[in-house]
Amino acid sequence: MAQKERDMIEIDLLKLVLILWRKAWAIILAAIVMGGIAFGVTYNFIAPKYQASVKVYVNNTNQSSTTTLTQSDITVAKQLVKTYIVTLKSRTTLNQIITEAGLEYDFNELNEMISAAAINETEVFEVTVTSEDAKEAALIANTIADILPSRITEIVENSSVRIVDYAIIDEEPVSPSYVKNVAIGALAGIVIAVALIFLQFVLDNKIHSEEYLIEHYKYPILAVIPDLNTASKQKYYKKKKSRYSDNAASSSTETDSTSGKAE
Repeated sequence: MAQKERDMIEIDLLKLVLILWRKAWAIILAAIVMGGIAFGVTYNFIAPKYQASVKVYVNNTNQSSTTTLTQSDITVAKQLVKTYIVTLKSRTTLNQIITEAGLEYDFNELNEMISAAAINETEVFEVTVTSEDAKEAALIANTIADILPSRITEIVENSSVRIVDYAIIDEEPVSPSYVKNVAIGALAGIVIAVALIFLQFVLDNKIHSEEYLIEHYKYPILAVIPDLNTASKQKYYKKKKSRYSDNAASSSTETDSTSGKAE
């Protein structure tokens, strides 16, 4: 019995695969439609964003008092990168950047626009500014480069900061990604179409053929009512009816002729 149930499940899965194959046009259409919607939403409602970044080199020795840099200094500098990033994102530093650059953001909004991280675990870290205006992103990044060295020197004793790279204006947006969003939309369309087809398959309790009755109920079929709604069967029965009418008319003519001769 268990083997029979497994066989029935396999047959059902095969039917589902066949249905999906027959409905492939609908799945492809759904992918195209949803991909187009994703493109339209991305183009019309999502503002492009631009980035600008500065690279900062830090160490824990004051270069004015010593010219020797040891391995220990480099190790400590790597560990202090987190401290420098916290200093950068402090309220006082951010407010100073807002004032210097003439921005209309508050410090919370500016904080969300700024990210910083060490580069490959070195004593150099990169500060990246993301904005809807490419020029504004470069302005904020370069303002950070001007202000941050003195702020770190004030807070962290025996430290020095140097700017490795200043920011430049990059007119190429970093987001949104049209390819990514269209791919996500197309994938969503495929998933929705497959889900609807699957639900239709699972919830379908109609009897579609004599084979279904024989397979599931094991009862003999005594008669079948033809479906006259299909075009092929309508044509078949019209043809049969036409032949019957022609035969009837011919028989009637022959009868009349015979009757006339008899008179």
